[in-house]
Amino acid sequence: MFSQKLCGPEDAARTSETYRVLRVVGRTLGWQTSRCEEPVFTASLMENEAYDRIGDEPPNYEETSFSGGTTSNGNGTSNGEHRAVRPSVVSAFGHDTLDRVPNIDFYRNAGSVSGNRAVRPSLQELHDVFQKVSVEGSDGTPSDDVESVIPLDNKDGTVRFGWIKGVLVRCMLNIWGVMLFIRLSWVFGQAGWGLGIVVIALSCVVTTVTGLSMSAICTNGVVRGGGAYYLISRSLGPEFGGSIGLIFAFANAVAVAMYVVGFAETVVDLLKENNAIMIDELNDIRIIGCISVVLLLGISVAGMEWEAKAQIGLLIILLVAIVNVFVGTGIPASTDKKSKGFFNYDAKIFMENLPPDFRDGETFFSVFAIFFPAATGILAGANISGDLKDPQDALPKGTLLAILITGVTYLGVALSATVVRDATGNINDTIATGMDMFCNGSNTAACEQGWNFSSCDVSSCKFGSMNNFQVMTMVSGFGPLITAGTFSATLSSALASLVSAPKVFQALCKDNIYTALKFFAKGHGKNNEPIRGYVLTFIIAVAFIIIADLNVIAPIISNFFLASYALINFSCFHASYAKSPGWRPAYRYYNMWLSLFGAVLCCGVMFVINWWAALLTYAIEIFLYVYVTVKKPNVNWGSSTQAVTFVSAVNNALSLTGVEDHVKNFRPQCMVLTGAPKNRPALLDLAHCFTKNYGLCLTYVNAGMEKNQMWLNKKKRKAFYAAVACDSFRQGTENLMQASGLGRLKPNILMMGFKKDWRTADTAGVQSYVGVLHDAFDFEYGTVVLRMNQGLDVSHIIKAQGEGDGERSPGAEGSGERRAASVTTPQSPQVVVVNERLVSNSTQFQRKQGKGTIDVWWMFDDGGLTLLLPYILTTRKKFKDCKMRIFIAGQPGRVEQDRHEMKSLLEKFRIKYADIHVIDDITQNPNSNSWKMFEDMIEPFRLHEGSKSTTLAEALRKDNPWKISDAELDTFEEKTNLQVRLNELLQENSRAANLIIVSMPIARLGSVSDHLYMAWLDILTKNLPPTMLIRGNHKSVLTFYS
Repeated sequence: MFSQKLCGPEDAARTSETYRVLRVVGRTLGWQTSRCEEPVFTASLMENEAYDRIGDEPPNYEETSFSGGTTSNGNGTSNGEHRAVRPSVVSAFGHDTLDRVPNIDFYRNAGSVSGNRAVRPSLQELHDVFQKVSVEGSDGTPSDDVESVIPLDNKDGTVRFGWIKGVLVRCMLNIWGVMLFIRLSWVFGQAGWGLGIVVIALSCVVTTVTGLSMSAICTNGVVRGGGAYYLISRSLGPEFGGSIGLIFAFANAVAVAMYVVGFAETVVDLLKENNAIMIDELNDIRIIGCISVVLLLGISVAGMEWEAKAQIGLLIILLVAIVNVFVGTGIPASTDKKSKGFFNYDAKIFMENLPPDFRDGETFFSVFAIFFPAATGILAGANISGDLKDPQDALPKGTLLAILITGVTYLGVALSATVVRDATGNINDTIATGMDMFCNGSNTAACEQGWNFSSCDVSSCKFGSMNNFQVMTMVSGFGPLITAGTFSATLSSALASLVSAPKVFQALCKDNIYTALKFFAKGHGKNNEPIRGYVLTFIIAVAFIIIADLNVIAPIISNFFLASYALINFSCFHASYAKSPGWRPAYRYYNMWLSLFGAVLCCGVMFVINWWAALLTYAIEIFLYVYVTVKKPNVNWGSSTQAVTFVSAVNNALSLTGVEDHVKNFRPQCMVLTGAPKNRPALLDLAHCFTKNYGLCLTYVNAGMEKNQMWLNKKKRKAFYAAVACDSFRQGTENLMQASGLGRLKPNILMMGFKKDWRTADTAGVQSYVGVLHDAFDFEYGTVVLRMNQGLDVSHIIKAQGEGDGERSPGAEGSGERRAASVTTPQSPQVVVVNERLVSNSTQFQRKQGKGTIDVWWMFDDGGLTLLLPYILTTRKKFKDCKMRIFIAGQPGRVEQDRHEMKSLLEKFRIKYADIHVIDDITQNPNSNSWKMFEDMIEPFRLHEGSKSTTLAEALRKDNPWKISDAELDTFEEKTNLQVRLNELLQENSRAANLIIVSMPIARLGSVSDHLYMAWLDILTKNLPPTMLIRGNHKSVLTFYS
C-alpha cells in the first residue's frame, strides 16, 4: 500500500512529468483522483496486476502519451480495448521500478495449491515498456505440471497428514504383514539365526537403499500425489513413469487380494478348528475375502480421515500382539509348551539354532524369496504423497524410521533362543530322572532340558519352529492376541494397498499418458478422492480373491514392487549422473553409486524370488515403455533422461570436432529455406528424404518458432529450427549459413525453392535471391533449388482454410500481399481447381512414387553431389520403385567410349542405375521457338545499349546497372545457348520422369547479371516435371576406396 499527494504549483512544476505518468497509470488501474488536482493513488498488493490470475501470459501494456500511439492488443494491431498496465512499485531500491525483488510466487506453477502464481516482468517489458509483440513464455516460469493443476476450491478443508500418521504408521503396518506371525519362525528354523540375520539384513539393505534414493528424489522439489509413479515419471520421464505407474497401481490392487486372502485363510483355520466350515475351505476363503474387501472399500470411500483412524486402531492391536510375544517368552514355559519345543531363553538352544538346517529342498535363496515380501511396503507413505502436509520432510523421516523399527522387530521376534526346531508335542516324551542318556544329534538342547525328541529324526513332527506355523501363538502370553495381531497385520496391509492403488492410478490418469484411462482421473470431495479408482481396485481385488491361492498371487506382486524399487534407485543414480544444475536434493545422505547398486540388487532379487515372474514383469514393462514411447505424450517434466541426452549429445559433438571429415562419412545435412515449414511441404518432404533420421535438416523460420516446431514434430519431420532477426532475406540466410550448427553438426547443403515470380518481383527481391545463391557458393555449400510447375507455396490456401497464418519466406515465389488478397474475394471454379492441383502436387513426395525414373543430368563434375542425392532417394521406400537414368554430355564419335567410362565409374561407386544416355548433340543451337521464348523472357530487363548513342548507353548503364547489356549477352552467348538447348533435350528425353536432377549452372560473380542468371535457371527448368538443380561444393562426396 502506498500513497502520494501532489499539492501546490511548485510541486506541480517539479513533478509535472511524474504526475503525468502517475495520472495515466492511475486512470488505468482505477485509482481515485481529487477534483482539486491533488490525486491520491492507492493500490493494494492483492489488486496489483503483477499477480496473474490465470498464470499463462504476462499482462500487456497500454500505450500512453509517451509514444503518442493507441492501445496495442499485443499482436501488433490496434483496437479500442484498454488492457491493464503493469504498475511500477516503490521497491527496496528506493525508486519506482517495474523490476521485482526475488519472490517465491514467481517460481510457482500455474494452479499451485500453495499460493498464487505471480508473473515477473519480462525482459522485453523492462527493455521496451510499449513492446507490442508479446513473447511466449517470457515469464520464465516452469512448464505447467498437470499434477499441480488442482482446483483451488478444493484447498479448504482438505485433510493433510504429518510424518507419523501419514508415513511412519502406514509403512510399519504395510511392512508388518502376516509373515511376522506365521512365517518368521520357519525362516529362522530353516536358515538358522546366522543366515536368518543375513536374510533380514539383505532385505533391509534393499529397502534402505531404496528409501535413501526415494528421500533424495522427493526432496528435489515439490512432491504431488502419485507416490512411486510421480517420483519415477518426474525423474526418468513419462516412458518409464507411465510403464511402472500402471504396473505399480495394478500390483497394489492385486496386493489387496493377497492380504485379504491371507486374512481369510486365518479365519477359515479358526472355523476349521471349531467345526464351523460353511461350504468348503476354498469357497469359505472366497466368501470371507469378498465380505472383507467390501468392508475395507467402505472405510476407504468414507475418506482418508476415516481410513487413517482405522489404521491407528489396527496399529494398536498389532503393537499389543508384538508385545504379547515378548511377554510370553518371559513367562515360565508350561509342560504343554515344552512338549511343543518352547523352553524360554536358553543359550544352548540359541547355539543349536545358529547353523542352517535346510529341508524339503529349500535353499538360502528360496527362504529369502519367501521372507522378502515381508520387507516390502516402504512406499505406503509415498503412495499418498498428495495427502501429506510436507512430503519432502515426511517421506524420508517416516520411511527410513519405519524400515529401522520393523527390521529390529523382525530380529527380536525371531525366537531363535527359545524354541527348538523339532518337537513331538507329546507331554510323555520326557527323560526320566536318573536315566543315564547321552544327549547328541539334532535335539541336544531339548535333551538337556529333559525332553526326548529323537523320534523327529526318524519321522516328521508337527511342532517346533520348522513344523508349526503357529509358534507365535504358542509362545505368546495370550494366544488370541496373536490371532488378532494376524488379523490386524493382514487387514492393515490390505487397507493401505486399497488406498494406494487408486491414488497412484488417479495421478497416472491425470497426466493423460494413457488417454483411454482419462475417465479415472476425476476426483470427488474435499480430498479429491478417486472414487472411480476405488471401484476399479475393488473389482480387480475381487477377481483375484476368487483364485484364493496365495502361492499364485504372491510372486508376481513381489516382482512388481521390486521393479518399482529398482527404478526409484535408478532414477536417483540417473539424476546424479546427469549432473544437471536442477538436481539439488535437500536430503544429502545418498550416493549415486549406492543407488545404482540398489537398482542392480533389486533386479537380482527379482530373479531370486521367481525367475518366470521376473521375466513376465520385464516383458510387461518393456511393452508399456514402447507403447508410451510410440504415443509420445505431450508432457515435459525436465527428466534426467533429457539431461543425460543433452550431456551425451554435447560430448559426442565435442568428440567429432577432433576428427577430420572423411568422404566415406559424408551425409547430406540440409538447411532448408521454407519460411513456415507448412507453407512449402514439397521442399521439406524432399529434404526429409535426403536426411531421414541420419542427417541434419535445419529449416529457416522467420517467426512463430515454437508453433512451427510443434507442427514439424506432429508431421514426424525430424529437423532442427533456426530463427534470425534480420532486415532482408539475404542477410538472414547469410547469418544462418555462418552461424548454424555446432561443430561438425552443421549444414553442408542449402536447399530452397525456385523464385517463380522473378519476372514480376522488384529488383531488390531478385538481387536478394540470387545473392543467396552466390553466398552459398562463397561459403562452399552444396546448393539445391527445387522447381515444380504448380509452385511450392501453399500458404494462401492454408490461410484461407484457417490452418495457419500464411507466414512467408521473403525470398521465394511471390508476393505475400498479392496472394493474401486473392483469398479475400470469392474464388472461381477455375481457381479452386488450380488450388486443388497445387495442394496435390505439394504433397506428392509424401506419397509412394509409382514405377518410373529419376533422370539425372550430370553435366558437370561437382564432387558427386548431383549423383549422390538421387541415389539416396532410391534407397527410400517412397522411391524404391524408381530407377535411375544417367544423362551425360559426350563428344560426337565417342558415345560408346563415354558410356563405357561412365559405366565403369558408376560400378566403382557401387551405384545402381537403369541406363546411361550420352548426349552428343548438346552443342547444337536451340530451335527458333525456344530462343524466341528466352528472348521474350529477358526483354523487359535488357538495356539495348547497342542501338543507343555512347552517351545515352552510359547513362542507361548508370541508371540501371542491374539490367542485361548487349555486351553481357554476347560474352555469355554459348552458355545461354546451352541452357536453352538443355531444356529442349530435357523435354525430349525426360518429359515422363518422376523427378529430374540437373547440374546447376554457376554465374560468375560480378560478370553475370542477376536477371540473366534467373533467366538461365528459368529456361532450363521450364515446363518440366519436378526438377532439382544441384551444384555440389566441388569437394568429393563419393569414393570408390574402402
